[in-house]
Amino acid sequence: MNNPFDDESGSYLVLTNAERQHSLWPADIDIPAGWSTVFGAATRAACLAHVEENWTDMRPASLVAATNGA
Repeated sequence: MNNPFDDESGSYLVLTNAERQHSLWPADIDIPAGWSTVFGAATRAACLAHVEENWTDMRPASLVAATNGA
C-alpha cells in the first residue's frame, strides 16, 4: 500500500493546532485531536502554497509569546 501522505494527485487539507503549527493532511483520513482545518480540500500543490504563504514563523505560538514578553 502506498503512503497517502506522498500521493501527489491526492486531495489534501491544511491543518493547524493551538500552537499555530501547520500540517498537510490527506483529506480522506480523520483529522487528529487538537487540529482543525484551515484550508482545503485542495490539491497537494495548492495546500503547500497555502502553508508557505501563511506559516511564516515556524516557532510555536507559546514560544513567540514568551519571546515577545521577555
